[in-house]
Amino acid sequence: MAHSIRLFSTRCDPSIPSRTTCRTRLLPMTLPAARTIPNLKMQLDGFIADYLRGVTDQWLLPAPAANPAILEMFRDRDASPVRAGVEWCGEFAGKYLTSAVQILRITADPALKASLRQFVRRLISFQDTDGYLGPWTRACRLTNKDHTGTGNWDTWSHYHIMMGLTLWHEVTRDADALTAATKIADALCRKYLGNKKPRLVDTPYTEMNLAPAHVLPILHRKTRDERYLKLARQFVDEFAAKNRKGPLAGDYLNLALAGIEYHKTPKPRWESLHPVMALAELYWATGDPKFRDAYAQIWWSNLRFDRHNNGGYSSGEQAKGDPYDFGGIETCCTIAWMATTVEMLKLTADSVAADELELSTLNSVVGMHSVTGRWCTYNTPMNGVKRTFLDACNWHARPGGGELSCCTVNSPRGFGYLSDWACMRDRHGLILNYYGPSTFSPKLKPGIAVTLTQQTNYPVDPHIKIRVAPTKPAEFTLKLRIPHWSKRTSLKVNGKTIPKIASGQYAHITRRWRRGDTIDLKLDFALHFWTGEKDCKGFTSVYRGPILLAYDHRYNLEHATPGKPVNFYDYLEERRESPKWNATDCLLNVPALSAKNLKLTPAKWTEWMPPVLLVKCKAANGKTVHLCDFGSAGETGTPFLSWLPVKHLPPVPDFSPATPLGTNRCTA
Repeated sequence: MAHSIRLFSTRCDPSIPSRTTCRTRLLPMTLPAARTIPNLKMQLDGFIADYLRGVTDQWLLPAPAANPAILEMFRDRDASPVRAGVEWCGEFAGKYLTSAVQILRITADPALKASLRQFVRRLISFQDTDGYLGPWTRACRLTNKDHTGTGNWDTWSHYHIMMGLTLWHEVTRDADALTAATKIADALCRKYLGNKKPRLVDTPYTEMNLAPAHVLPILHRKTRDERYLKLARQFVDEFAAKNRKGPLAGDYLNLALAGIEYHKTPKPRWESLHPVMALAELYWATGDPKFRDAYAQIWWSNLRFDRHNNGGYSSGEQAKGDPYDFGGIETCCTIAWMATTVEMLKLTADSVAADELELSTLNSVVGMHSVTGRWCTYNTPMNGVKRTFLDACNWHARPGGGELSCCTVNSPRGFGYLSDWACMRDRHGLILNYYGPSTFSPKLKPGIAVTLTQQTNYPVDPHIKIRVAPTKPAEFTLKLRIPHWSKRTSLKVNGKTIPKIASGQYAHITRRWRRGDTIDLKLDFALHFWTGEKDCKGFTSVYRGPILLAYDHRYNLEHATPGKPVNFYDYLEERRESPKWNATDCLLNVPALSAKNLKLTPAKWTEWMPPVLLVKCKAANGKTVHLCDFGSAGETGTPFLSWLPVKHLPPVPDFSPATPLGTNRCTA
């Protein structure tokens, strides 16, 4: 059967002089260029499925009953003595619900669906007649202060509840959930719409509490209530507000349009990414290109300056303009970065955004979770140790909610985002972004569905076989993501080779598809290297396809540090007698590698808790070194490194949209 193939990119010119002066070239439409497929039937297999099962069984299902304060804090908010919660405690229910619904969209787990139905029913039952659904006393409602006058994150918390309820409504058509979300929006309108004093931007914790700007356009799209769009635009206008002490927020719109890097804005914390996502929604709502352009500028800025080697985002909970900074990479920061990247993918249909989601998912998201799904980290460092959130930040714990925290209720979203980006559609047909053992069954048009089945061990193996099975013969375009790091890609359709497959773009295959058609895709797993700078100068990150490789002490005990034994946990306790901890080596004695001669071969691990990927290679001194996938590193509590000593490196490429990871490979 004849078919055509095109290579297409919506990115700006790669010759741009700096990373974020670029303006992404977008399709002239207010509909998303790439769209999430509602009610997409999917089945994910392999190790990702294991994590989904573990997160569901070990956390999402037992969490509410094990931590009843997640709901009970709303029941007794006006009864003294009041609970002493952290300033953002009201977010826990909304973040939990959002995470769980996104997982449900993937698994369709009946037990989870039944549990969430009860959770939503109880949550809505605590909403007051004025729409309030937070944990603070009546006099403090939506003021972002508690009864002592101390600032809190009340409107931020309501944002997360609105998001969770809206997602639940999309999946279940539960009208009560949408009504509850709109009641909160109505309360915000009464409180802040128009020339009210104080403005929302005048309240404490502005960069967090402006977050409803993101969800209000979504509710406007569902209800056509113009007040919600007006309030969203008002909040975005308030981004630029100042008082005599200086900026009250980050002025994200105007500064982005002026080409200012995100980390140089007045309020570059990770929480600001949630109100920033209002810009994408306002572009779709209004068609005004300034919102689109500002959003693209912010995204590229964060990609260049604050996305780490493992796909994690920010250092010490804010953008600093330094991807080599060893400050903590908080789980919530990475989850927020991924949320903005999903929106960027929808906004532009740029395959590099999907590459970024894959990088974050397979490295940071896997790395932030226990292999059992029982717990997550607060910090998933580039070098260091893997600690549970409760080990690192137990000050969050409160009676009735000992496991609740900003990160524990939020981390499952990292996997849940797959329901947004794994398989999408556009005006031409279908977009396949996710590679791994799986089955997707999207509806192409009324009366025609397509099943896409992948037989593969990706990302361990570069070979991917895709079976295409429409319910009846149909002509459409299937777009396959060709990662930017895959320089030599092989693509065949029904055994016929497709020539000249370019990296960092989608390969468009347009044909009349029939049941039994097959695609054979082989990606280039040649090693590529990110040469470190600043605090990582002299060290290198090594990638095999999308996987960041790590040196884990568990698999390299023969290279133990010589001399007197040291206790690395002493560092965590800050004991004076412990040796000084250096994040560049973590007390490990790693033999130097040579990029020029680095050859990896599979290694076996016959003990319990094997890594997803384990390979071995020869160091420059001839010794054998074992490397594992970053996501598995540190799983048993041992220290690990993802910045390694590597000699004979290839030249460092300039940043461009074509080289967003900044890696290069040694020529053969």
